[in-house]
Amino acid sequence: MAGAGGGNDIQWCFSQVKGAVDDDVAEADIISTVEFNHSGELLATGDKGGRVVIFQQEQENKTQSHSRGEYNVYSTFQSHEPEFDYLKSLEIEEKINKIRWLPQKNAAQFLLSTNDKTIKLWKISERDKRPEGYNLKEEDGRYRDPTTVTTLRVPVFRPMDLMVEASPRRIFANAHTYHINSISINSDYETYLSADDLRINLWHLEITDRSFNIVDIKPANMEELTEVITAAEFHPNSCSTFVYSSSKGTIRLCDMRASALCDRHSKLFEEPEDPSNRSFFSEIISSISDVKFSHSGRYMMTRDYLSVKIWDLNMENRPVETYQVHEYLRSKLCSLYENDCIFDKFECCWNGSDRQVEFLALCTSDLSKLFLKWAMNLKYLVLDKAVVFQWTLTCPLLALIVMTGSYNNFFRMFDRNTKRDITLEASRENNKPRTVLKPRKVCASGKRKKDEISVDSLDFNKKILHTAWHPKENIIAVATTNNLYIFQDKMN
Repeated sequence: MAGAGGGNDIQWCFSQVKGAVDDDVAEADIISTVEFNHSGELLATGDKGGRVVIFQQEQENKTQSHSRGEYNVYSTFQSHEPEFDYLKSLEIEEKINKIRWLPQKNAAQFLLSTNDKTIKLWKISERDKRPEGYNLKEEDGRYRDPTTVTTLRVPVFRPMDLMVEASPRRIFANAHTYHINSISINSDYETYLSADDLRINLWHLEITDRSFNIVDIKPANMEELTEVITAAEFHPNSCSTFVYSSSKGTIRLCDMRASALCDRHSKLFEEPEDPSNRSFFSEIISSISDVKFSHSGRYMMTRDYLSVKIWDLNMENRPVETYQVHEYLRSKLCSLYENDCIFDKFECCWNGSDRQVEFLALCTSDLSKLFLKWAMNLKYLVLDKAVVFQWTLTCPLLALIVMTGSYNNFFRMFDRNTKRDITLEASRENNKPRTVLKPRKVCASGKRKKDEISVDSLDFNKKILHTAWHPKENIIAVATTNNLYIFQDKMN
């Protein structure tokens, strides 16, 4: 499995596991979202109990050259509480649907978290000093009688134990009639979108009392409703462009420069259905549960029930690549429908960053030397009468690895370069640090080999819906019910 940083195969090792070992898992403890911040130093999880837990990566231990810094609890806070909509007689769950980090601009960190109805902007800050020596206040906070003050003191800051505070800075509410399934921060870092089943709204991070409706697919007669919005995301570089996916398996790309209300899409990505695979479950399994742009913005990845597809933004009629995640479940769709597993929403993610490729240019003419030096401001080295220019380009073709979850606590990785794939398992049986994960194989039919697991013995209660990849290193986070597993590549 080629890694983000080189052509050699990655060997994934166990690093950490967070969460209780209990078999009897409380509903509130089930992890519902996982997200690294832009540097990878912080890792946030949200659960069905409305809590957000943030883990911080420790500094690397110089005495242990084969290990990176571990992630330990940095802050825990209650983001959302259960509510009741009295007008609709509807309970609003506290479950955290999505978390999105904002780029760090000062000492504090900011993140957006949302449940079904309300989005909140949180500030995460540190405090390691406290003021002392007030003139009109005692140390315990009680006010002093001004008549007893005979001398003036200059307050000073004293060191104290580090305290991490999470405070809500903005609350964006009352804009969604249906359940919010996506939030995505724009590349201008001033606006973001939120999507529910039928509408997408555009918000400014500083304005909480109004938003702009940019997509509305609600028909005049709800009996004519044929599809719902399942996911939405802004383009990573173009602040006017976004995509949204539907339960019919289509992806629409919209440009806000064309119209204030993007009811008419700029592009429609849809793959014709294979008539040989048509069944009662076709529409259910074609519903897209997640959509993600590549880091360069040239490609996007979608996840439906059985597969991951890679789309080129310049080609709408079919994906450029299709990877089967668990095709062996096609024969089990009837039982998966009966136990509701067929409606599970699996997420997907790209590897940390697009590959960067170095180019060398040998220029011998004086004119080309001057032009390149002026136009590109490159590193250059004089070799006799020639100049070697060196520069780095981000190659969108080399966003190599995609990852997504499956059942039985399996997760899958697909190498876009070599077309190889691997199945790994998140299990406490391999919980010794730096234990290399062994590839797992599922036997769909016929005689089962020694190392294979039968499709009939898969545990559908154990599932990996949420995964995240460190933006700069080969570190991945995988959520299994109430446990968070962290794996890293084997460092030589």
